[in-house]
Amino acid sequence: MSHNNIKIDDEISNLHQARQLLSGRAVCLSNEAIAKIEKCRKYLDDKISQSDDLFYGINTGFGFLQNVKIDKSQLETLQENLIKSHACGMGDEVPSEIVKLMLALKIKSLSYGHSGVQTATMMRLIDMYNNNVLPVIFTQGSLGASGDLAPLSHLCLPLIGLGEVYFNGTKTAASQVWKHFGWAPIVLQSKEGLALINGTQFMSAYGMHSILQAERLLKWANIIAAISFEAFDGVSFPFNEHIHAVRAHTGQVSVAATMRELLKGSAIATQQKTQVQDPYSFRCIPQVHGATLDTFLHVSSVFIREINSVTDNPNIFPDEDLILSGGNFHGQPLALALDFLAIAMSEIANISERRTYQLISGLRNLPPFLVKNPGLNSGFMIPQYTAAGIVSENKQLCTPSSVDSIPSSINQEDHVSMGANGAVKCKRVIDNVEKVLAIELLTAVQAIEFRRPLKTSEQLEKIIIAFRKDVSFNEADRILHHDMINAVTFLKNYNID
Repeated sequence: MSHNNIKIDDEISNLHQARQLLSGRAVCLSNEAIAKIEKCRKYLDDKISQSDDLFYGINTGFGFLQNVKIDKSQLETLQENLIKSHACGMGDEVPSEIVKLMLALKIKSLSYGHSGVQTATMMRLIDMYNNNVLPVIFTQGSLGASGDLAPLSHLCLPLIGLGEVYFNGTKTAASQVWKHFGWAPIVLQSKEGLALINGTQFMSAYGMHSILQAERLLKWANIIAAISFEAFDGVSFPFNEHIHAVRAHTGQVSVAATMRELLKGSAIATQQKTQVQDPYSFRCIPQVHGATLDTFLHVSSVFIREINSVTDNPNIFPDEDLILSGGNFHGQPLALALDFLAIAMSEIANISERRTYQLISGLRNLPPFLVKNPGLNSGFMIPQYTAAGIVSENKQLCTPSSVDSIPSSINQEDHVSMGANGAVKCKRVIDNVEKVLAIELLTAVQAIEFRRPLKTSEQLEKIIIAFRKDVSFNEADRILHHDMINAVTFLKNYNID
């Protein structure tokens, strides 16, 4: 075991550790985890050989077919049939970085020794992760209960030599990649198929990816808002710590402190103002951004707890001599949290678009649409249209998925979370937030040039100078699509930590 490997069974207690799973570093199992896995597998084998009792999904059918007993000679076929029959995904392909995170989270959930998998199965999953062999998975098919059955079936088809994978940038049959590595298909034992496809790893991986992206965008939102605030020549009294001390929401207090720090030393901020107060989109930055930050912290805690959990069914407890069928695969905690995060992050885009609108409106001695010779030039008129359209799309996407449920499996599975839909939708919302913030940054940096020779703070000037290397001042109309794309790329690549 390399000392540089990430031990997959270690407790993940914060987002920095979760981010490591996307870093490309190899993963491994500790000796303690291997011992737990092997102990659980032996217990299950002994239990089946010595008893004729029915254990759900181990020697019975699935869902509504729970009372159909399966002969011991057919248990391996049962598990393989399960994965093949449940690989029913449709829609777009899941992005590769989320597929890789799904692999890591599935390995982690199975590493606790309560799922009954073979060590060989675990090692092959680790082989896939470490060699960047990424199964083709689809966004549609999971109801977010009974586990993410369809997506996880596609994730695990390659274990038995089926399905497709991406390897070295090419989509190909898993069987061909297996030949390349000299890997034999895994012969699944009792319970293994169910352990592999029960679980919340599709929702969890999407959620963790969105959380990590949201963390970055929340930092950017404050920075960009500060540049816009300076460009609009705002009054800084609303960021005074005494205001926030008497309404001490954690996020609000934090954002106000961040704004004070970002504006420290600004000549623009300290010059005499003609207005008494500013519009809400500037004055209430701590209250709005802060409320989203509080939501982000809550959602993060839900997902950190989830990725440290066992979510397949049934759960096996060798020390207690128990095999218990329950519902840890139900995605309700994640479904609610994903909807909450999508709503909260959409508000970051909502208030951002309002600041963009204020900046192009010809107020505070700024030219209409932030361009010389307005009329001949349309300037920044249409980027605001684009931002408005994206914000409107987010409002439509923020109808909660978790309020819906459709019964399945002849009403055996009569309430589902729809968290998988919420997970895909949440990512789309957050991707949209990045675009809207990029448009605000493009607009704010254009606007602040009209405040020269006055300068803002050293922190903000550093970012403005870096941005100007990618996007020049707009003297006259040009194709702004390219500037907007460059602004998005800047947000992705510039290190603000």
